[in-house]
Amino acid sequence: MRIVKQIPHDRFLIQIHQYNGKFILKIELSGFEQVFKIAETDLQDIDLIEKNLNPEFFSNCLTRFIAMREDWNQLIHQK
Repeated sequence: MRIVKQIPHDRFLIQIHQYNGKFILKIELSGFEQVFKIAETDLQDIDLIEKNLNPEFFSNCLTRFIAMREDWNQLIHQK
């Protein structure tokens, strides 16, 4: 897997990788990761990914990260 772009953000680590005919958008926060795989044939220009990232998308990502952390906490604190 090869990193092709890192997108600056004040909260998330955002990277675009290229692997096996796909672009992989990785968003990381506090040890958790969300991954979106896009076929290279479905995207003419990877700059469109960055261009289309918007506050609503990031808000939804944050909501998923919070849910992931809650799921993890429940899992490790089960008795």
